[in-house]
Amino acid sequence: MTRWISGGRRRPRAATVGGGRREPGLADALADARDLPDGEARVGELERLAALAEATGDLRSALAAWSELIETHLRGGERWRLFEPVCRCLDAAERAERAERAVPRPVQRSAGRADGWPDGLDDETLRRYRRYAVEALLGSPRIGLDQARALLAGLGGQAGDDDALVAALHCRIADHVGDEPAARRWLHRWQAAIGDPAAGCPDCLPLRQAELLAGWGDQAEALAIVESVRDAPAGCTAQPEAALTGALLSWLRAGQAQRAAEAHVRAYRRHRVTPEGFGYLATHLRFCALGGHLDRGLEILAEQLPRLDQPHDDLSVMEFTAAGALVCALAAPQRGDRPVRRPAYRGRPAAEITVAALGSELLGLATGLAGSFDARNGTGHQSARIASWLAERPLGQPVPLPDDETDDETDDDLDETDEPADGDGPDGDGPDRDGPDSGPTAEELGALTVRMIMAALDQLGDGYAVDAAGTVQGRCGAAMIQFRRAGERGEVLHSLVVADRRLPARRRAEAYAFCNGWNRDRLLPKAYVRDPGDGELTLVGEVTTDLAYGVAPAQVTVLVEAAVRTGVAYAEAVAALP
Repeated sequence: MTRWISGGRRRPRAATVGGGRREPGLADALADARDLPDGEARVGELERLAALAEATGDLRSALAAWSELIETHLRGGERWRLFEPVCRCLDAAERAERAERAVPRPVQRSAGRADGWPDGLDDETLRRYRRYAVEALLGSPRIGLDQARALLAGLGGQAGDDDALVAALHCRIADHVGDEPAARRWLHRWQAAIGDPAAGCPDCLPLRQAELLAGWGDQAEALAIVESVRDAPAGCTAQPEAALTGALLSWLRAGQAQRAAEAHVRAYRRHRVTPEGFGYLATHLRFCALGGHLDRGLEILAEQLPRLDQPHDDLSVMEFTAAGALVCALAAPQRGDRPVRRPAYRGRPAAEITVAALGSELLGLATGLAGSFDARNGTGHQSARIASWLAERPLGQPVPLPDDETDDETDDDLDETDEPADGDGPDGDGPDRDGPDSGPTAEELGALTVRMIMAALDQLGDGYAVDAAGTVQGRCGAAMIQFRRAGERGEVLHSLVVADRRLPARRRAEAYAFCNGWNRDRLLPKAYVRDPGDGELTLVGEVTTDLAYGVAPAQVTVLVEAAVRTGVAYAEAVAALP
C-alpha cells in the first residue's frame, strides 16, 4: 500500500486514541485516498475507509478519514453531503475523548486534542465542522431541522447561547424559517458577542448581518454595516466585491443608482468566474431587473446558465433561478421571442430556447425548491420570499453602466473574443462553455483559479490536461507534474512532481538517504518516498503555498515556474542516481 513520508518511511504507532490499535494498512490506504483527485472516487474511498476504521476500532484513522471527507465535500459545492460525515466525525471524537479520559497519561493533552489525534483536528476544528453542518440546513432542504438543531445545541452546551457562533446560527435559522422577531433578538446577541474564530471570516460576517437587515427592510442600517467593511483594511480575498454586492440593492433603493451601477460592474467582473461567485449572481440579476438593465440581465443569465449544471447548494440555485425568472418576466413583453442559447453539457445537446420559455423553466425550478424548503421548515416563508422577488418592478430609469474596460476603480482587461479550450473551466470548478474570459490583471490580487495556473503554463509553453475536478497535469522532462487547488476555499496551490525513474524496493535505504539529502540542501520541492507495494519505489516531491489573502496572476506564474523548474531538477537528480 502507498504511504507518503518525508525522507524515510515511519512505522505507524501501535497505540491510537481510545486505547485501540492503529491498523497500518488503513493508514497506508488513507494516504492513497488523499492522493486521489476530488470526485466520487475519492468520496467513495474515504467513506469506505472511515467505516472500516470504525469497525476495527482504529479511531485515529476514522477521525482522519471523516475529516478528509468533510474537507472534500467543502470543495465539492454540495455542502449538504458533509452533514453525515460531520456527525460521524463528532461521534468518533466523543468516543475517543471518553476512552482518552479512561487511560491515565503522564502529560495532559493540550489545545483540545487527544494525544495521537490526526494533525490539525482539534476542538476549534470540530466546532467549525459543527458550523458547516448547521449551515448545510440553510443551503438544502435535505437536512432536517431537528438534526441541525441538535448539532447547534451541542455548540450552545459548549460555549453558551451568547457565543458569537451560536447566536449567528440561531439568527440565520430563525430568519430562514420566517421568524423575524426571534431572528432580530439573536442578531442583537450576535452583534454584542465577542468574535469566534470558528464562526468564519471576520470580514464576511458583518455582511451576513447586513443581508439580514436589508431583507427586513432596514436599508440604512444595512448600508452602514457595509460601509464599515469597505472602509476597513482588506483581510479577505472576497473583498471588496462581496461588500459591493451586499450594498447593490440598498443603494438602488436609496436612490444611489449610479453608485450601484459602478459597484455591480466592478463586482461582477470577479463573480462571473470565481467559485464563490455563483452565490452572488442572484443579486447581480436582481440589480439588472430593478435597475432597468434588462439586456444586460439577459446577457448575464445566458452566460451563467452552464453553472447550473455544476454542484451548488439548493438555496443558491433557488435564488439564481428566481432572479433569472424575474429578468425574463420583465423582458418578455419586448423580448419574449429572443433566443437564448443553452450550451451542451454532460450529454445534453445544445439548444436555443426563447426568453419566455426560459423564464417559465427557471420559475418552475425556483418555486419547486422554495416549496421543498417550506415543506421541511413547516412554514411558507421561502415561497413568500420568492413570490415577493417576482413581484418587484424597476425602481426608476436606468443609468448608464460604466464601461467594463475603463472603470476607474479597477483595470481588468476583459477579452471577449478568446474561446476557451475544450474542457477548460473558468476557474477550475467545471467546464467554461460559453462565458467570456475574464479575470484580474497581471498585478491585481484575486482568488486563486485554475485559469491562472493554465495561463502560467501557457507562458512556459508546456502542454497539460485539465480533468473535471480542476487538476492540471502535464509532463516536463523526466517528471510528471500536477497542480491543484486545495483548502476550504481552494486558496492553497499544491504542486506534485513524480520522477519517471523508479528504484527497486531493495534500495529503500538509498532512496531515503537521497530524499533526506535533497531536503537538507534544497528548499523546493519537499522530497518523499512512495511505496506502491509492487516491488519498486517512486520518488516524489511537493510544494504547498497558502494564498488565502489573494494572489496576482503574475505571482502564480512565478510559483508555477518555480515548481516546474525545481521539479524537473529533482526528477533529473533521481534519474542520475546509479
